[in-house]
Amino acid sequence: MAKIAIVYFSGYGHTKKQAEAVLAGAAGVSGASAGVVAINAEGLIAEEDWAALAAADAIIFGSPTYMGGPAWQFKRFADASSKPWFSQLWKDKIAGGFTNSATMNGDKASTIQYFMTFAMQHSMIWLGTGLMPSNSKAATRNDINYVGGFSGALAVSPSDSSPDEGPLPGDLETAKLFGARIAGYAVKTRG
Repeated sequence: MAKIAIVYFSGYGHTKKQAEAVLAGAAGVSGASAGVVAINAEGLIAEEDWAALAAADAIIFGSPTYMGGPAWQFKRFADASSKPWFSQLWKDKIAGGFTNSATMNGDKASTIQYFMTFAMQHSMIWLGTGLMPSNSKAATRNDINYVGGFSGALAVSPSDSSPDEGPLPGDLETAKLFGARIAGYAVKTRG
């Protein structure tokens, strides 16, 4: 079985909902098992979570985009990953990322770029969404990849929405397809 780990921070619950969609997509792939590692409010994960990341074939990173980048809690986790970095424990693992913010753009690309650089520091292999954008006149807000992410899965949750209201179904389906793509690739490369 290819093991997929989704490590994320969620400040208000919207990114958690996106992480759950990524998980559903990854877990639905034959030959893959998937689990989540939630970064806590102090930016920490448990020791057994570090072991799960070391054992994973793919690691998918997630954080809301705050002020043009990932939440500080994710950055603290990333900084704490220097021990696996030093030993190159994540080398050649598949990597991907997802983010959510309150506006359509919200500088989400900066967060995805941060994840890509972080993955490259760990000598990982980055995989994008593989999804065409919904950018025709007939497109609706709930279409797959309406926000148009190629490098990572993007979602929008208005600042006054609860996690029950956002991300919208199209963004969650995009996250699910993204999780399935990474898991499928992990299964293929593991075999």
